[in-house]
Amino acid sequence: MTVAVRQISASDGDAWDAFVRSHAEGTFCHLAGWKRVVEEGAEQECPYLIAEDAGNIVGILPLTYRKSLLFGDALISSMFAVYGGVLALNEDITLALEEYAWQLAKSNQLKGITYKCMTATHSGEGGWHVEKDSAATFHKTLKSSPEEILLDIPRKQRAVVRKSFKNNLTCEWGRNVEEFYPLYAESVRNLGTPVFPKKLFTAFLAVFKDDVDIQIIRTPEGQAVASLMSFYYKDTVLPYYAGGTLEARTYGAHDYMYYQLMVRAAEKGKTVFDFGRSKIGTGPYKFKCNWGFEPTPLEYQHRLREGAAPPNLNPGNRKFELMVAVWKKLPLPVANILGPLLARHLG
Repeated sequence: MTVAVRQISASDGDAWDAFVRSHAEGTFCHLAGWKRVVEEGAEQECPYLIAEDAGNIVGILPLTYRKSLLFGDALISSMFAVYGGVLALNEDITLALEEYAWQLAKSNQLKGITYKCMTATHSGEGGWHVEKDSAATFHKTLKSSPEEILLDIPRKQRAVVRKSFKNNLTCEWGRNVEEFYPLYAESVRNLGTPVFPKKLFTAFLAVFKDDVDIQIIRTPEGQAVASLMSFYYKDTVLPYYAGGTLEARTYGAHDYMYYQLMVRAAEKGKTVFDFGRSKIGTGPYKFKCNWGFEPTPLEYQHRLREGAAPPNLNPGNRKFELMVAVWKKLPLPVANILGPLLARHLG
């Protein structure tokens, strides 16, 4: 086998996606459309790499440049994604793609590369650092009917979901970014986090079309209190960007929302619910465990130049403590203006 590595071209999208979908470790975040979303929605450059043998794709590596004075310079696989890293037919192809990426990082004088792998493929030697016990992902098999889905939820959480049924909430499906975005923006401001640009979400809809759903949860009076953007990939549904008002908790809107997504996904023939990534020990982590999901620790790995420290963009990082505290108190209109300027570097 003679492997050549090059950057993706405009005509490679279908072949790239066919390879991703055929690979056992391929995810929605590996699809070629993610490149367009990040470039159009966050104005970041994405040098996606292809390994070929005799004109056939035998490996891929999605990458994004992040160049930020505040958050540091890096090459990331991939920004705004919970999963990333190399997909290849064998170890030699993996090493060829990683070496090409490493030369890109060095030529751009970056401190290193982050690979958002589920399972690390390198030990902590030779410039590699493996990040363990930091975050986890959550997967669970979906039952096929609304009744079975409800009964599959642990008793205490099931009682919370049943209680939300009594609040006469409604679930609206569609592509309503205009109502989704303010709810999402308010939610992340309350957490002390800058909001992603609105055009990132419109790009997801434009690029992935029917593989994206937006939910809006309304009170009996028609007030929108919670929203969720989800992705569909093969047999899996991925609830990805969720938001809501402070009143949402009073109505149990988030519990109602996730149950409704499970039902809709089952109706679409999906069999796996991917609850996404959460930092271990946080509120979202415990929330997902309450739903009966078993956490699977993620093993993100970083290849670092000599003397460089692994990145730490966790809001709990003391470097960002003051910023988080101040951000929570910003008027929402101000946070929504300033947030996208910062958050485009946070993926």
